[in-house]
Amino acid sequence: MPRRFLQRYMPHPETLRRQRSLRFMSHLIGNPALWVLSRRSVANAFSVGLFSAMLPIPFQMVVAAFGAWLARANLPLSVGLVWITNPLTMPVIFYANYRLGAWLMNTPAREVPERLSTRWIAEQMADILPALAVGSVVTAVVLALLGNLVIRLIWRWQVSRSWKARRRRRRKAPCDKDLR
Repeated sequence: MPRRFLQRYMPHPETLRRQRSLRFMSHLIGNPALWVLSRRSVANAFSVGLFSAMLPIPFQMVVAAFGAWLARANLPLSVGLVWITNPLTMPVIFYANYRLGAWLMNTPAREVPERLSTRWIAEQMADILPALAVGSVVTAVVLALLGNLVIRLIWRWQVSRSWKARRRRRRKAPCDKDLR
């Protein structure tokens, strides 16, 4: 994973610490260890961010920030990845998690009515919640593990590729000893 690419899109810690709404987390945001871009910190950030994104809970970003602190992961990546479940994708992702949970629990999944309403959801919540929780946790664990593995493989491939390119450049460049 190219560090320069990630650094280009990451906010600066000082900018975030000045935000009035984030002052209560200034000690966390100011920790330089949470801004490091290494293979381990980025892979752990993907694990934490993807795990937190799949949980059907409020304040996913706070959970991701705390998880980044615990896992020594990159804080902005962890928190940013939570936005995979944004208001547009959340219904689809959580419905898929519910269907997976219902399948794992061997219970029939409720069909969505033609006119979906908050009243229908509130009435069905007691039946939906166990399957949604199981499906969400299973999806979160699987995505966290896959995300960590894929990032580590991509990072290793990128480093290997840059080593090979460096080796090729050195072979083509004239040696200093030959010029004397």
